[in-house]
Amino acid sequence: MKILVLYRPNSEHGRTIDEFVRDFQDRSDGSHKIEMLNVDTRDGSATASLYDVMQYPAILVLQNDGYLQKSWEGGTLPLMDEIMAYSRA
Repeated sequence: MKILVLYRPNSEHGRTIDEFVRDFQDRSDGSHKIEMLNVDTRDGSATASLYDVMQYPAILVLQNDGYLQKSWEGGTLPLMDEIMAYSRA
């Protein structure tokens, strides 16, 4: 399982996402990582296009083969427990 965050670091939600990821990794004792991608980079833009992401920030839970398991888009972030459940699957 892979957890990916697409966001713009220098935007109004940049700090919120940084804190969310830090808190998530603290709760998971570092056993689960969240990959963060800036949507203004080539990789970030390509990933957003691949998964049809229209609003930022976006949190994507991907299977190892790249299949999209679950996604959240926009300003409302999911509960950490919900993401934790996907990361343990």
